[in-house]
Amino acid sequence: MVVLAVGAHPDDIEFQCAGTLAKYVQRGDKVFLAISTDGGAGSSGPSKEETARTREQEARRSAAILGAELIWLGYPDEFLYETEVVRLRYIELVRQTRPDVIITHDPQDDYHPDHLTTGQLLWNTRVMAAAVTIETASPRWEKIPDLYYMDTLAGIHFRPNDYVDITSTIDVKRKMISQHASQIAFMKERYGMTMVEFMEICASFRGLQANVRYAECFRRSVTYPASYAKVLP
Repeated sequence: MVVLAVGAHPDDIEFQCAGTLAKYVQRGDKVFLAISTDGGAGSSGPSKEETARTREQEARRSAAILGAELIWLGYPDEFLYETEVVRLRYIELVRQTRPDVIITHDPQDDYHPDHLTTGQLLWNTRVMAAAVTIETASPRWEKIPDLYYMDTLAGIHFRPNDYVDITSTIDVKRKMISQHASQIAFMKERYGMTMVEFMEICASFRGLQANVRYAECFRRSVTYPASYAKVLP
């Protein structure tokens, strides 16, 4: 099986679904990570350009720990908009990776506009990627992938219908998040806790709901066409 996880910023995927992705990798599935923006706004110190370079390097180190292929889309952080050109790039992303499953942001109730736009782009383009008359560099992908939304930050407004026990892969998740050193310092400065500490609180809370030590949760898109197949590990 092929899995495409798409986050708005470097570290979004690690924070919300790295434990699940590690379980996919362990069972032999192919995993792609795609990041919409360059993360250039995620700093109170260096320039946007320097921050973006640092965050791409961090993202690539994180993907290497997972053994996943990283696709860096590089749109400006905080300024991701759906235009015809952008929509075509996401159609090409789906065709390029040819996924059975897409995991991305909830396009309704997330807190950040880049998250909302990323989720909406994937909802829009997963069906368009099968269209014969829309041309991109890669051939059409005949399959309509199953679409899952990952948790929102701190779980606010998110109503999951699937949980994945990540107790066995929490260490992989910790290691991946720890590659984002610039954001660990940034979050400590802003919120008084590290990203790993924040993640562990959220994973413990979702684990409590699922009656396991640590969990991640998801919401299936059940709009047509949907297989309703349970494809999470």
